[in-house]
Amino acid sequence: MTEKDYNESVLLYADNVYRFIVKNLRHSEDAEDIVQSAFEKLWIHKDSVETAKAKSYLFTVAYHLLIDHTRKAKRVTLQESFENDTQTAYQENKALKKVLHDALATLSETQRSLVLLKDYEGYSYEEIGEITKLTTDQVRVYLHRARLKLRSYLISPQQVL
Repeated sequence: MTEKDYNESVLLYADNVYRFIVKNLRHSEDAEDIVQSAFEKLWIHKDSVETAKAKSYLFTVAYHLLIDHTRKAKRVTLQESFENDTQTAYQENKALKKVLHDALATLSETQRSLVLLKDYEGYSYEEIGEITKLTTDQVRVYLHRARLKLRSYLISPQQVL
């Protein structure tokens, strides 16, 4: 990967990686740090990363940094709520977005990541398996269970708009 290819990767994928991370973390500053670290790793390994695989590499690195960050945060047990940070970024249709956000919050971090990678970012089952180090069958099963849980939450009487 050349310097030009790296710069193109930044322009093409930075928003997508940031969106994926901030949806999982619900905290924009930590998401920015993770995205920056992912791009730093891409820069360090640019000679060994093919240009065509830069997006997959970035999402894989960002996903693992997200997992590491989440584990560290659980050890520290921060009790802050970051919901308001993401709500300010999405002004239109706040009620629906809050319900969807709350629905995603009911999922485990693996389920939430799978839903976001498949339904929001559009990755195939195989690509998601590579990113998360799960088999394709595990991705399908976990994603199916996550969708059932989301559906159950969204059709509950408390969530009817």
